[in-house]
Amino acid sequence: MSKSPSPARKAPNTYHHGDLREALVEAAFVLTEKEGAEAVTFSALAKALGVSQAAPYRHFKDRDELLTALATRALRETGADFRKRLARRSGKSPLGKIGHAYLELGLSRKALYRLMYASPLLGRSSAESELYKAADANFDLILAAIDPTLDELTRRRFALKFWTSLHGIVMLAEEGILPPKIRKISVKELVDELVRDTELAIAAAGK
Repeated sequence: MSKSPSPARKAPNTYHHGDLREALVEAAFVLTEKEGAEAVTFSALAKALGVSQAAPYRHFKDRDELLTALATRALRETGADFRKRLARRSGKSPLGKIGHAYLELGLSRKALYRLMYASPLLGRSSAESELYKAADANFDLILAAIDPTLDELTRRRFALKFWTSLHGIVMLAEEGILPPKIRKISVKELVDELVRDTELAIAAAGK
């Protein structure tokens, strides 16, 4: 498998001076990748950074606010990685590059993927929130890969159907619960077929 989006973090040193808010988010990033988002607590972060148990509350009102900041950063960083992939020359189409980038992210960085796309954080966020805007920017990468000559609603429908199908493949593969009868088909092949079917449907809609 090729290099996964956004290289994994190294464990942070204890905090001494500087921006504690950023240090808390970075420490949460490391802990999430190591043990999952459920392991992220203010007490665990305070211990990792060598600060008082009360210190995190000066920057985040509660754990959800911290996890929202973490998810926002993760979305922005993976979005930046996706843009770099889209800019590289390869034999894959834009939808193919996006599809395989999501697959790699979901399978190699499961905890972060779940925090971004399978937690209640996004559903509880308003359209004006930084988290929602970061997720929307990543969706726009899919939208940009859809034939621009189609009307806007049709393009959005194709982008949404592609993303929801892709997310389903990633989550089923991550859980190891793809139906036994299709396990001889690799998840990479499933993504390739999803890309091909979507592109064929887009081409037909444009005629």
